[in-house]
Amino acid sequence: MKHLSLTIAASLLALLPAKISAQATISAPVLAPVAPAAPAATPSGTGPGVVTSADPRATLAGQEMLRQGGSATDAALAMLLALTVVEPQSSGIGGGGFFLHHDAASGVMSTIDGREKAPRGAVPTRFLRADGTPMPMAEAVPGGLSVGVPGNIALMASAHKRWGKLPWARLFDPAIKLADEGYVVNATLAAMLSNTTTAWEKFPETRAIYYIDGRPARAGERIRNPQLAALLREIAARGPDAFYRGQTATAISAAVAPDRVRGAVIDRVDMAAYRAKDRAPLCMHYRIYKICGMGPPSSGGTTVLGILGMLEPFDMKAMGKDNPMSWHLIAEAMRLSYADRDAYLGDPDFVDVPAAGLVDKNYLRSRSRLISPFGVLPAYLPGNPPGAQPRTAAKSGEITGTTHFVAVDGRGEIVSMTSTVEGLFGSQLVARGMILNNELTDFTLAPEKDGAPVANRVQGNKRPRSSMSPTIVYGPDGKPVLALGSAGGPRIIMHVAKTLIGVLDWGLPARDAIALPNIYMAGDGDIIENTPMGQRLATQVAVFGRTTVSAALGSKVNAAQLTAGGWQGAPDPRSPGTALRQ
Repeated sequence: MKHLSLTIAASLLALLPAKISAQATISAPVLAPVAPAAPAATPSGTGPGVVTSADPRATLAGQEMLRQGGSATDAALAMLLALTVVEPQSSGIGGGGFFLHHDAASGVMSTIDGREKAPRGAVPTRFLRADGTPMPMAEAVPGGLSVGVPGNIALMASAHKRWGKLPWARLFDPAIKLADEGYVVNATLAAMLSNTTTAWEKFPETRAIYYIDGRPARAGERIRNPQLAALLREIAARGPDAFYRGQTATAISAAVAPDRVRGAVIDRVDMAAYRAKDRAPLCMHYRIYKICGMGPPSSGGTTVLGILGMLEPFDMKAMGKDNPMSWHLIAEAMRLSYADRDAYLGDPDFVDVPAAGLVDKNYLRSRSRLISPFGVLPAYLPGNPPGAQPRTAAKSGEITGTTHFVAVDGRGEIVSMTSTVEGLFGSQLVARGMILNNELTDFTLAPEKDGAPVANRVQGNKRPRSSMSPTIVYGPDGKPVLALGSAGGPRIIMHVAKTLIGVLDWGLPARDAIALPNIYMAGDGDIIENTPMGQRLATQVAVFGRTTVSAALGSKVNAAQLTAGGWQGAPDPRSPGTALRQ
C-alpha cells in the first residue's frame, strides 16, 4: 500500500478539522468512535404530495394525477408514460425499470423488477464476432441484436393493480395528449438529436419521427408522434395484453427481424411470456439510518450499500464535504465495491448472487480495513463475502442513459422508480412510435474470462445486470425521510452514493447534495466533475497518490426529502428537471 511521506502527511493533517487532526496517525484510519448525533425528530405528517422528474411535462403529468386524487403510484406511472413521449432518448415503455414502493399504512416496502429479458433463443456467443472476440459497442448496440423484451408495461400493471387509485386509462391521458398534439423540443433533446445525422442513416422510421425537413429537430420546434398516441390508446383501453400480444408484439418482432440471422429474434412467445417480478428489497443500516434499494439483477443496491458500509468506520461528518480526504475515501470505497459488483452481480434466477453477504456488516468492515486515509491500494480486487462461490470478475459495457422520478402522495405513499431504454435512443429502432431498448448490451459481451463463465453472460430468458439504483431512506424512527435515484449508466451508483453521503453525513439539503461534484473511475485513475469545487479537489487529492482529472461528468438525479415544511422535491440542477407540489 502506498503511503505519504511524514512531511506530506503532516501538511495534510493541517487541512483537517481539529477533531480529526487530534485523532489521526500516519498508519491508522480516521475512525468514528461513535455514531453521529440523531437529527431532530422526523416531521409529523406528510402534507401535500410532491412529484419530481427530469422533464417538466412529465412532472406536470404526475402532479395532475395527485390533484385528481391519485396515489403516488398513479403519479409515478403517469410520469413514466409522459417520459416515453418527451424523453425518448432515455426511457419509455420500450424499455424496463425498477420500482420501489413504500406503503404508508403498513410501513412495508415492496420492489418490482421490470427489467428487460433476453429472448429465449439467446446464446452466450450472441455478441461475439466470427473470430471469437467481443463486438465493439458501436457494432453491438444499433439494431435488433441488442433489444430485450420490454418490461415497463408489465411493471405498470403489477403496481397499478396493488396501489393505483385512479382508473388505468386515466394514467395515459397526459402522454396521449403530448404525443397527439405534439411537444416542444427542449435543448437537451435537441442536443441528442444533433448527433444522429450519420447514425440514423439506417433507421428511416426513427428519422421520420424526430427529423423535420430532413434534419434533426431543433430546440423550439414541435414533434408529434401519432403512432405512439395510437399505441398508448390501445394499452389504455385493453391493458397490458395490448402490448404483449397481437399487433404490438408483432411490430416489435418485425423491428428486430433484420438481425434474425444473428439470433436477434423476439417472437410472440417471448412477448407473451414476459412477467414483472416481485423481489425482496435490499436494506442495510448506515449509522442511524436504514437504507433500502433494489436487489439483483440490479447491482445498484449492493454496490451503493457496499460503498456506504466501507465508509461507516470513518467520521465523514467531521471531515466534511470540503476535505479532500473525504473524497479520497469515497474513491477507495467506490473501487472496492465496484470490484465486488463485477465479480458477483447478475440475474439471481440464473446465478447465485451473495446479496446478503455483500452488505454484511462484518464483511464490509473487513473491506473497510483495506482502506488507508493516506494512500491508494495497489489493486482493487473482489472480496469473499459470506455465501459467495468462486467467481470470475468481468465488466459489462453499460452506456450512460436512463431517467429517474419520485412521487409522494398526501397519505405518505412513496414511489422511487428508475426507467431506461439503456443508451441514447436505445437500439435506435422504433416499433409503433416507441423507441426500443438496447438493454442486452448490459450483459458482459464476452461470456468467459480466464476460461470460466462470467455471471452476467447472455442466456435465454435472462435479465442483464443493471446499475439502476432507486433508493428510499428511513430515519431513526423508522419513517421515510428521503427517496432518490439517477440516470447515468454505471455512474448511477456513484451519483446516488454521493448524494446519500451529502445528505446523511454532511447534513445538506438534497438539492445541495445532488449539486456536489460527481466522481467516478477512469481506467487506473478517477474523474471528478469540473465544477470549481471539483477542480480544486482534483488537485488536492493528488497528495494521496491519486491520479485524478477534472472533466465533464453530468448527472440526472431526482430526489424527494422530508423537511420541516413537508416533502420537498429536488431535481438535478444539471438537468431540465422540475419538482411540483400537489
